[in-house]
Order: sequence, then structure tokens, then C-alpha cells
Amino acid sequence: MNAPRTAARNAPTGPSPFRVEADALPAEKFSDPLVTAKGEQRASVALTKLDTLWLNTGTLCNLACATCYIESSPTNDALVYLSAEHAARFLGEAEQAGTREIGFTGGEPFMNPDMMVMLEDSLARGFEALVLTNAMKPMRRHEAALLALREQFGDKLTLRVSLDHHTKEVHEGERGPRSWEPGLDGLRWLSQNGFSIAVAGRLLPEEGEVAARDCYAALFEREAIAIDAHDPARLVLFPEMDEDKDIAEITTECWGILGKSPQDIMCASSRMVVHRKGEPAPRVVACTLIPYDDGFDLGETLAEASGDVPLNHPHCARFCVLGGASCSA
Repeated sequence: MNAPRTAARNAPTGPSPFRVEADALPAEKFSDPLVTAKGEQRASVALTKLDTLWLNTGTLCNLACATCYIESSPTNDALVYLSAEHAARFLGEAEQAGTREIGFTGGEPFMNPDMMVMLEDSLARGFEALVLTNAMKPMRRHEAALLALREQFGDKLTLRVSLDHHTKEVHEGERGPRSWEPGLDGLRWLSQNGFSIAVAGRLLPEEGEVAARDCYAALFEREAIAIDAHDPARLVLFPEMDEDKDIAEITTECWGILGKSPQDIMCASSRMVVHRKGEPAPRVVACTLIPYDDGFDLGETLAEASGDVPLNHPHCARFCVLGGASCSA
């Protein structure tokens, strides 16, 4: 990427408080899309229905977190700003596919100069819209426009705010100094103005989910934030990811062993549009978590991107299959 996070203003200087503790990933793992390092058949996932189309607005962000899976920062434009014109083509395809939801992710989506045009276009076409944001200054610049969209479209618009932990110390250990109060203030503003809101958080290695939800609930009560911390759709607690750390590969036998179905995995119901720097037009990738890997590049159109996805990346195992997580609610 273009610059290390430590070159960014207010970046955290230490390791992430959420870092994965594991051995290094052996080089032979996740090297073949068809078979695992042990020679077993690798699991794959078929697209059952395109329920959520994600639009990556670009990797530029006002923060440089300690462990950003997509390496967003104030200097990383590896994914350039998606234009409203390009987005409209994919929204048209999504209409034909019967897609329910358009998700916006980045980077920080509200840094994209076309963000409000794309958001209004999505809602006007009848989609639900989910925006992942840190609720800081880039979002606050659009308060009047957001209030107008809430008035017109109500709960069809949801904003999910990244509040990595229920304590300032841990949150700023991940997101950098002076990131807690502005983010919390943006979340309070959304709540006070009646938006449909959610929070995305994370668990420390020794922290249990029940205890974390109780602590978030206490925070939301203190701050008068209208979120039920015990509703997993309103407080999403994501598992940690590190593609350099060892994790089991997922074989076709794992579905039965784990009691899971391929239909439960994120790539069974979603795709993401990205515009890579230096490329003439956006392309479709299989997963919100893996924008740079050529093995997950599925083509220029949603129709081309409807094929099966081999689970050939550590994130497939750690986040989706074993972690049981999804970026959609």
C-alpha cells in the first residue's frame, strides 16, 4: 500500500489490543483453490441470491487503525473513490437481480465526494441501505443531507458505527488518540435524531461476548444511545482477523463436522464492487474482506460474478466459517 499507518496523523503507535495470537501461517496453506495443504477437497460456496451488494467507496479514511483488514488510511488510495456514475450501473444490475440491500464500506464512505449521491440513488431505487462509518467529521459534514434522507426513507437507511470497544482506552489503542469522543458524539447525534443505527465492536482475547454486551449496554444507557446491546443485529461483535496467522483450512467435510451450511457464509448472498487504482473501471469481488486477491476477483459485472467461491483465504476460515460472522446484519 502507499504508506504505513504510522505515517498518518494520530495513528496508534503500538500493536492492536485485538491482535490474533497464533503461530505464523504455513506457506503451503491456502495456496490451491481446489485442495488444501493436506490434499483434501477445499470447500466452496455457491451464490444462492445476491441479497446484499456492497459498494466500496475507496480506501481513503480519516483514521489509520492498528489492524484494518483493508489497510485504509489517510494515504492509502489502493481502491480509488467509486463514482456515482459507475455505481449506478451496478445498482441497475442489482435491481434486476432482486437485491434487497446496498452496503457502503471503505475506507470512510463519507470521504467519497459522490457518497450522498450514491446513497440517495440506492434508497430512491427502493433498496435498503447500510452505511459503515466511524461517525466522525466526514459524516458530520453531511448532517443536513442525512436528516433529509431519514425524513424521506426512514428506517430503510441504517448507519453502523465502528466503536471498537466499550472503553476509551481500548478503542483508542486500535483507532488512535482523540478518536473516542468524536465517534461517540456522532453516534449520539444519530440516536438523538432518530436514525436506524447499529454499532460494530470487537472482543479482546480474554473477553467473553456476554460480558462485552453487558458493558456496551451500560455505555449505551449512560450516553442515551438507543441501541439494544443484546440484539446481535444492532451490536455486531466481529471476530479478529490476521491473514498471516495460522488457521485451519475449510474442507467439504467441515460442513458436517461443524454443523454449518455453505448458505450461511457471506459469499452465498453478497458481492462487493471495488475500483482499484490504475484500472479503468470497477470490478466485482467475492468478499468485502478480500479486495486485493486476484483469486477473489470475479469479473466486471454482477452476472459474471455469480460463480462459486473457493474458500481459499485465511479470512474465509477465521471470520466466516469458524467465526460465524457476516458484514451484513
